[in-house]
Amino acid sequence: MKRRPRPDDRYQARNLRAWYGAVWTVFGLCPPMIAVHDRSDATLYRMAALTAVLALAYAVGGRSPAASPPRRYAFLAVLVLALGGSSLLLNGGAAMLVLSLPHFWLLAGGPRRAIALSGAAAAATLTGGLVREGWAAGLLTGNAAFTLIGYAASVLLGLGAHRLIAQRDERERRLSAELETAQRRLAEAHRRQGAADERDRIAREIHDTLAQGFASIVVLAEAARSGIAADPDRSARQLLSIERTARENLTEARALIASGPPPVPSSANGSPPHPGSGPPDGAAPASVARTLRRTLDRFAEDTGIAVSADLPDVECDQPTRIALLRCTQESLANVRKHAAAATVGVVLARAPHGVELEITDDGRGFAAGAPRGFGLDGMRRRLSELGGELTVTSAPGEGTRVLAVIPTNEQE
Repeated sequence: MKRRPRPDDRYQARNLRAWYGAVWTVFGLCPPMIAVHDRSDATLYRMAALTAVLALAYAVGGRSPAASPPRRYAFLAVLVLALGGSSLLLNGGAAMLVLSLPHFWLLAGGPRRAIALSGAAAAATLTGGLVREGWAAGLLTGNAAFTLIGYAASVLLGLGAHRLIAQRDERERRLSAELETAQRRLAEAHRRQGAADERDRIAREIHDTLAQGFASIVVLAEAARSGIAADPDRSARQLLSIERTARENLTEARALIASGPPPVPSSANGSPPHPGSGPPDGAAPASVARTLRRTLDRFAEDTGIAVSADLPDVECDQPTRIALLRCTQESLANVRKHAAAATVGVVLARAPHGVELEITDDGRGFAAGAPRGFGLDGMRRRLSELGGELTVTSAPGEGTRVLAVIPTNEQE
């Protein structure tokens, strides 16, 4: 995967090229003109023409690696010829060569091209000096020595820098690949967690609605069957309750299939509305007190257990109403299945920190350390999602107290 330069990398590289261009212009182009100011007019004119052509080529193709390859290579070719020409005119051009060597590494497009083109520049510089001084004497001059040393040093430094850049790019490539892998794993973990949370939500809704409804149907059906001969009127009421419970379960099942919010009973007979049907525009939401009262009346009618309730009209939002209703349904289902209680008490109250719902019974109770079923854990998770908490207090033979507390921002 090819590394894409970061904005700060491009900014720093652009600044370095600008500084190098300024240094090369001042100390590379200007000194040759100063060096020939006292030479013959022919030498002065030739150097001026050579400098002008080189400056023009630099302006067209040498200022940035972003220039097109033909422009860059044209500038480097002019630079090679200019180095040879200045060496011939000045009797030495090692200094200008050393200053110009970075151009080849910046513009050649790779280390092999840079080595070849900078080698051509060094050869042109040597050739200019040898032509002027003679082949034997020219090889022993300082110009030749500095030319060879400068070229060798540029090759070593250029290859080292290229290797460091390649290592950095490789590290960034590996880190980028590791980051992409970590992001994919994180996305997969979020997907799995979302699926698990959705399964837990559906399981909780099924337990709090369908499972309790089916359990109620079973109990009522057994009671109706056993008492149909002795008390036909009571059995008829139980069959009617079975019908209502079955209709409610059907509505709950449709809501779960549609993945919509669970309905809150709002009709006069306690059955929930059809999924997707909300209150009419401008109508007030169903009162939690009325909803809980209908649930308690149904429970008392179905079980014969005495229920006392203190249910003031507490205003709260729909998630809070649903949570209070589910906690009440789960607590009453536990009383029906496990408590063998004679009385149940329900108190709904507005507290300074939120809404409180207390449900107590005088049944057999249970040990504090006994394993708890899915229902209590489901209630606790449901309240936790709203920032609330559930407290269950019980002991064998002393009944059970369930306290649900849900914070709210609404004011009384």
